[in-house]
Amino acid sequence: MLRSYHIALGRQPLGPKIEEGDGRTPEGTYFIDRRNLESEYHLSLHISYPEDFDIRRAAAHHARPGGGIMIHGEPNVLDAEGKKRLFKDWTAGCIALSNTDVDEVWRLVDDGVAIDIYP
Repeated sequence: MLRSYHIALGRQPLGPKIEEGDGRTPEGTYFIDRRNLESEYHLSLHISYPEDFDIRRAAAHHARPGGGIMIHGEPNVLDAEGKKRLFKDWTAGCIALSNTDVDEVWRLVDDGVAIDIYP
């Protein structure tokens, strides 16, 4: 392990992500497959979810797996009340870090790097 960060996950952080809108963060091994400088959040790195396994699992539940899972910083527009909520699990399934921490991850991690997500 090179670094450790305080993170916030989806509003239902435990258990595997099954379908779009379930508030869960995917669990397993994924890849950073692209970056987004024009995110609604301070920087974002896209995670390769859904993989084939995720698509099959969602289909078995007659659901869509969803997508757009990112590692990102704080929202670009945030009031004082919103800042207080950042200490809880608040994302829609993404992995959120402080802006300072996501800046460091952005610099340290190349596209194509494998990441293991096990909340």
